[in-house]
Amino acid sequence: MQVTETQNEGLKRGYQITLTADELEQKVQAKLKEAQPDIEMKGFRKGKVPMALLKKQFGPRIMGEAMQESIDGAVTSHLEETGHRPAMQPQMAMSNEDWKEGDDVVVDVSYETLPEIEEIDFSDIEIERLVVKADEASVNEALESLAKNAQSFETKKGKAADGDQVVIDFVGKKDGEAFEGGSAEDYPLTLGSNSFIPGFEEQLVGVKAGDEKSLDITFPEQYQAEHLAGQAVVFDVTVKEVKKPVDAEIDDELAKKFGADDLDALKAQITERLEAEYKGASRSVAKRSLLDALDQRVNFDLPQSLVDAEANQIAHQLWHEDNPDHHGHDHGEIETTEEHVKLAERRVKLGLFLAEIGQKNEIQVSDAEMTQAVMTQARQYPGQERQFFEYVQQNPQMRQQIQAPIFEDKVVDMIFDKSKVTEKEVSKEELQEAVEKLDDE
Repeated sequence: MQVTETQNEGLKRGYQITLTADELEQKVQAKLKEAQPDIEMKGFRKGKVPMALLKKQFGPRIMGEAMQESIDGAVTSHLEETGHRPAMQPQMAMSNEDWKEGDDVVVDVSYETLPEIEEIDFSDIEIERLVVKADEASVNEALESLAKNAQSFETKKGKAADGDQVVIDFVGKKDGEAFEGGSAEDYPLTLGSNSFIPGFEEQLVGVKAGDEKSLDITFPEQYQAEHLAGQAVVFDVTVKEVKKPVDAEIDDELAKKFGADDLDALKAQITERLEAEYKGASRSVAKRSLLDALDQRVNFDLPQSLVDAEANQIAHQLWHEDNPDHHGHDHGEIETTEEHVKLAERRVKLGLFLAEIGQKNEIQVSDAEMTQAVMTQARQYPGQERQFFEYVQQNPQMRQQIQAPIFEDKVVDMIFDKSKVTEKEVSKEELQEAVEKLDDE
């Protein structure tokens, strides 16, 4: 087998691999001979089918397998010998498309190599980490929010306002006949909760205990019950009681409702949670500063294939964000702009750099870290956690998607340790402003 270089320009490499007809024939004969002992055919004992008959029967399929295995093996050996790391899967195409049995097989192979990336001195990178302490006002604000969530309702006189609760009996009717699932008694409905069909709660604002009212309602076109979707109905409603919301007292009893021993323990939990949130936001700001610094210091040739793929993905994602009602992929071609390409170049450069630095420093994602990450994502699918675990186990691409950000964060943490990081105490408003700037850039 002969390998001839056809292109060597920048990161682009091209080779022509020639598999002679004799080499291919030897490979086919070897595979047929290997399979012969297990083959049965009418008129012959098992393992005694003549080679000529085997070749006639299985030759075309065996030849295709032999051809593919030979070319794949040649490419693998070539990559091992040269040390090249293709940026993407090598492109392969037969140059003699009119090939017939007895001809040499000539295949053109092309790819872009990953560039050589040198580690830089991280000690001269200066990063400012914002620090926010959970002050008393923030803790009290969180307590008030918890008290509101734990609110109860007490009977009131007069008309129901938005936010009040009405206790009602109702019967839904279509064409004068009650329909299944449209009736209830002593139902507590909080006005403004949007838990009922659009238009239902709004028509009850201003009712009083003892009122009877008919509500004209049209079900949404996308309603889950198909026989009611888009249909006009009437709900006969009897108001039995009107209640006003009463926030819970901020005391030890409230603390116990949220799993704390007493109010002081709840305050400590809130302080810890708030500072963890602040720390996470601060890390995002510091990470962006670090990536900006690396972007300025790191420079190497980028595989154009990776840049093009990333730019297309960015353009596609942004298009769907601008067209949220279009969920499918049956749209026209989405063109990439200079802005998409510039962002893609940054992402590819930093991604390759962090991957290389992580590999050189032998950074790995442990099984425990991976399991924890999968468990965190599985919680997004209540009742289907086991199926999610099985899906991840069977899907290498999904595992890579989960592993990649963990690996990147571990590399970033390593660089933080080697950089000059100073802390600056700021208010939560200043931290929030810094976080918002991340979204604007």
